[in-house]
Amino acid sequence: MLKVNSRNTMVRSLSCLVAMLAMGLAPGLARAQEASTAPAAGQAPVPYASINELNGILEPLKQTAQSMQSDLAKARIEKWKTDSATKKQALADIESIQRNLQSTLPETMTQLNNSPEDMAMSFKLYRNLDALYDVFGSVAELAGAFGSKDELQSLGNDLNGLQTSRRAFADRMQRLAANKEEELTRLRTQVKTLTAAPPPPPTKIVVDDTEPPKKPVKKKVTKPKPPATTPDAPPTK
Repeated sequence: MLKVNSRNTMVRSLSCLVAMLAMGLAPGLARAQEASTAPAAGQAPVPYASINELNGILEPLKQTAQSMQSDLAKARIEKWKTDSATKKQALADIESIQRNLQSTLPETMTQLNNSPEDMAMSFKLYRNLDALYDVFGSVAELAGAFGSKDELQSLGNDLNGLQTSRRAFADRMQRLAANKEEELTRLRTQVKTLTAAPPPPPTKIVVDDTEPPKKPVKKKVTKPKPPATTPDAPPTK
């Protein structure tokens, strides 16, 4: 199994920072969500610039991984001018690297493509790159000391490509961590504002049960009808 470089304190410190901020804000965020009457907003889409940046790192990394597999397969460890124990260790390292390049690395890159700004997955990929760089660097160093010039040249080029991808991804993680910290700071301020504000006073409902005075009913005066008049009788002849 590949081991992570213990000297990489930058990644661990950033990881701890994000984890501590998230843990510290969790209770307050829960209370804020209960207090707020506004509907929860959906998760913001990942910016195109961030996706484009990630693709610009992963595509060269894929090419480097393919070149590493090809060059390791061409290496003739049995012809190295060294003892059998060193050859045995080199073969074991190469086998471990090949398994990583064929399985672990592509799976992790696929997962990160599905969630480009997932911090946990980003750290997972970086730790894998860091481990690959350490073990592959050891094999390249042995090839320079005991192998052929062609092996030294090809493995050295692969190591440089891996280092470039590792540095580029470290810079990306640093920017992501800074953005997450800024977002957590904003949320923490929002939580403090919501939890410090007094609750709104209860709404009072006033019921008026007094009946309004009744208006007097006016009697309708009926006017007498005039007497009916009969027409005059015609004169008699």
